[in-house]
Amino acid sequence: MMKTETFREIALSLPNAVELPHFDKASFRVNKKIFATLNAPQCIATIKLSAVDQNVFSSVNPGIIYPVPNKWGKHGWTHIDLKKVRKSTLVDALTTSYFGAASTNNK
Repeated sequence: MMKTETFREIALSLPNAVELPHFDKASFRVNKKIFATLNAPQCIATIKLSAVDQNVFSSVNPGIIYPVPNKWGKHGWTHIDLKKVRKSTLVDALTTSYFGAASTNNK
C-alpha cells in the first residue's frame, strides 16, 4: 500500500512542483497546471495523461490505474488506486503526467 504522504513526497520532489488546494482535494502543479490531485481519504490519486499514455498505463495495470469514469476520463484524467499500485509504477505515471503539464504552454 502506498501511503498518501509518500505520494505527496514523490509529487513535490519534481522540479518546481507545488501543492495547492483544489476544491476538497490537494492538487500538485507545475507552471500553474495541475498534473495530479490527491483524495487522501479514499487513497486515490488522479493524474492527467495523453490518450496513448492513459491506454498503456490502464492496460498494464487494470483495476489499479483507470480512466476517471466520466467525461474527464476521456480528456486523459486517470485514477490511481494508491492501495494497490507499485511505487515504481506510480513514479512512472506521475512523472509522465508532470512532464505533460510542464511542457504545456500557459496561454
